[in-house]
Amino acid sequence: MAMQVCAGAILQCSFGTAPSVLIVTPENKVLTTTPDANIMDHKPIKNIVSFVMCTTQSNPAVAAATAAASGTPTPAPCVPATASPWAPGVPTVLIANQPALDDTSTLTCSYGGVITVTSAGQATVQIP
Repeated sequence: MAMQVCAGAILQCSFGTAPSVLIVTPENKVLTTTPDANIMDHKPIKNIVSFVMCTTQSNPAVAAATAAASGTPTPAPCVPATASPWAPGVPTVLIANQPALDDTSTLTCSYGGVITVTSAGQATVQIP
């Protein structure tokens, strides 16, 4: 069964060099002390913070750093570019009028990375 994702969940990007933590703002609080997430909790900096360094050449900063290093692949600081919501979410469970976010959902970065949930941030709420 999928787990409901809440503030503090651990995220990983396929092109990031370190995990990150999901930030969920208090307006999504649902009968818990920790705000639960919905699919709209995807905004860069507000919800999705840096995965430290980015390694994909489709990121202009990485491409520039690689070019400056005479073609040697060179990571650049990660600045997530997440324009679309998490997918698919749980359309039968709404949080703040949006589908809930579960730990099987993914988020795509505009540079091609896929962001996944490695730890939902809680161990007690399962979504059928």
